[in-house]
Amino acid sequence: MRIRNSYYLIGRFARAAPSFLLLLCVSTVKAQGPAPETAPPLFPGGGLISYNSIFTTRGLMPGTSGGVPVTAFPTFSHEADFNFTWGFYRNFDLAVLVPVVTNHFGSGNAPAVGGTGLGDAMLLLKYRFYRRDSERGTTQASVTFGPKIPTGRTDLTDINGKRLPASLQPGSGSTDLFLAANWTYTGLFHLRRLVADEDFHSLIRSQGTQATRLGSNIESRLWLSYRPYESKNVAREWFLGPVLTWLHSQDERIGGVNQSGSGGDVLLAGITTYAGVRPGMHVWLGMDWDVVHSAGATFMPVRRHISFGITQQFRMHR
Repeated sequence: MRIRNSYYLIGRFARAAPSFLLLLCVSTVKAQGPAPETAPPLFPGGGLISYNSIFTTRGLMPGTSGGVPVTAFPTFSHEADFNFTWGFYRNFDLAVLVPVVTNHFGSGNAPAVGGTGLGDAMLLLKYRFYRRDSERGTTQASVTFGPKIPTGRTDLTDINGKRLPASLQPGSGSTDLFLAANWTYTGLFHLRRLVADEDFHSLIRSQGTQATRLGSNIESRLWLSYRPYESKNVAREWFLGPVLTWLHSQDERIGGVNQSGSGGDVLLAGITTYAGVRPGMHVWLGMDWDVVHSAGATFMPVRRHISFGITQQFRMHR
């Protein structure tokens, strides 16, 4: 929920929280985060806990009829993300993200394989380096960085007890670097309730389990949101608007050998709605669909993506 002057007035609710930085332990599209604006940090001395449920389906690679290819990603996955964030200083916040991941891969008449386990945790620091207020609204920009830690499960097997490929495991077994830049522009086209929010981030991967280096990725997510409703005390708000997402992933490397055609590009379009339901609590729902994607030999593009979540903000003592 976006609350004005939340950095200075504790009695009002924080309008900002960190970008949800869920991504992208398994290279899926980023979900809507704990707040409609990704650039502002959490207010000083504030905290939040957040839950996000993310469902993703992927298309099969060309020619897949049975068995599990070594570069296969889940045809269906669910990620339950638990987020704790602390606004420990003005313009700074610290977020801990812990995912629980369920992956399934199915092709043709072959039985689906997969399972559930703890995913790779992330520890992320956000710094807002720019803020400018005007009659039109507020412009803000921030950077976020931190490690993805190999806490996730990497021992899922198929029905014959054979270990599944690294790309189907809840964890990667690698220590990776997450980098993000976020920009929020309020008052687009001089409409006070129209906001453009851009999240641009990358996960730079290292080699992990099964001598596999999953492809590093880049994602750009632009959301244009409009508030059709805002209560007088700003305790309740409703945001709604279209989302456009571009996702690029590099080829995987297994045993030092590049798996040509396993990476590619996807453009998704969708819609997200976000609402404050009571003081300090808000919920969201987002849906995205594949518009166009590259046709790599073993590339599995995201076809559908649905996420919903809930966040509770509170005041912490320092």
